Amino acid sequence: MAEGKINILFVDDEESNLFSFKANFRIKYNVFTAISGDTALQLLETQPVDIIITDQRMPGMTGVEFLSKVLEKYPEPMRILLTGFADMNAVIDAVNKGKIYHYLTKPWNEEELDNTIQKAYQEYLLQKEIKTANEKLAISNDQLEFLLRQKLLS
Repeated sequence: MAEGKINILFVDDEESNLFSFKANFRIKYNVFTAISGDTALQLLETQPVDIIITDQRMPGMTGVEFLSKVLEKYPEPMRILLTGFADMNAVIDAVNKGKIYHYLTKPWNEEELDNTIQKAYQEYLLQKEIKTANEKLAISNDQLEFLLRQKLLS
């Protein structure tokens, strides 16, 4: 894993799309690919991922179903849904169940997808920063409560 590169998991049941994504983005990002939601879930157990991009229409498990499962165990990565169909129900489900960051149509435009990845990563970093600040705040709060109890007892 190259340091400083964004880790992206690209999930699609069409091998040609996996090859195309990797060919376009492998120099700029650490790209992991999976041919199904199940394969992607297995990969997530061993690889830290910052951004997940998934196709909606896949056999066995739709993109929304996959993202819902991801959310249960790995809520941190930003989630992007791709679909070749103008299926508004899938988009609504993705927003509500998969808590997606963004939705793009297929075939994807390389520049638009790259810009979306960059924006998603900035949001990912911001969310990590907020989580760290909240954790520090909770520790400070606990310490203050302890000191206050000590003062009240003396």
